[in-house]
Amino acid sequence: DFYLLTFPEPTMKIVALLACLCGVSAFAPATTVSKATALRSVFDDYVGGVDFRGQKFEFDPLKLSETYSDSVPFFREAELRHGRTAMLAVLGLIWTDFARLPGEMYSFENIPKSVDAYPALSAEGPILQIAAWIALFDIVITGPAIVAMGDGEREAGDFGWVWFGPDEPEKFDKKRESELLNGRLAMIAVGGIVTQSVITEHGFPYW
Repeated sequence: DFYLLTFPEPTMKIVALLACLCGVSAFAPATTVSKATALRSVFDDYVGGVDFRGQKFEFDPLKLSETYSDSVPFFREAELRHGRTAMLAVLGLIWTDFARLPGEMYSFENIPKSVDAYPALSAEGPILQIAAWIALFDIVITGPAIVAMGDGEREAGDFGWVWFGPDEPEKFDKKRESELLNGRLAMIAVGGIVTQSVITEHGFPYW
């Protein structure tokens, strides 16, 4: 025998309502974080989203911070590394048009202008020595620093040389922004200096 369970009418209405709600929720889209929100969080977590006027400038046209979100700390490390190197390179290119190390190898007769140094010194050895020292630096310092950054033990670009920076977090972040902006400008400047020096065949001021 089969028994039919019966419920009071109000109870049946509640059950029907719950069934409808469950059915609707099954077709509701899952909650996701939009790409715009993800992009904003990247610029919120890192300083440097400003232009030379100090205005907001969140530049990421290829959306790399979204596609490779886990690699954003490495991108910042690379930007700082290249920016710092470029700033030193700009100083080196200008300074060596006026002063040189002692020795015939580095004389103005052997190297008329700074941009001629690479071909002149490559065959004689110093360039290979510089490359070897850079490789050693990367093996001993850069490699472990990248691993520590991935483990959350350090921030990108932080090698502990902050003794000359301000103590206040806001002022320190301003210094970090200045470093990024100067580094970005220097990376462009290096290409401009070398290109114009080669075209004009003159050293500083390159005309």
